[in-house]
Amino acid sequence: METAINGVKPQTSLDNRQLDKLRKQAEDLEGVFLNLLTKEMFATAKSENGFGGGFGEETWRSMQAEQLANTMAQNGGLGIADQILGDMIALQEANQNNNMRPSGVYR
Repeated sequence: METAINGVKPQTSLDNRQLDKLRKQAEDLEGVFLNLLTKEMFATAKSENGFGGGFGEETWRSMQAEQLANTMAQNGGLGIADQILGDMIALQEANQNNNMRPSGVYR
């Protein structure tokens, strides 16, 4: 996988494995956000559309929202992953360059 931010490969000291891992994490975070967004969208949908409502529809809609959100995130989504990927790369490089353990709640 070629990791790029808005179609541009970043100039970084991180190897491709690290960049791919960061890209996956950024897409996962965007997926979580989109999942919340789509669940709220489906919560307003009326069940008068032939599905009948009830627990089955609620379960199905939850799974549909999750799959829709993950597919959207993997195919560009809203661009949140690209926006935060640059910051994630910078933080990872700073951590490598300083050889310091994170402080505070991230110990």
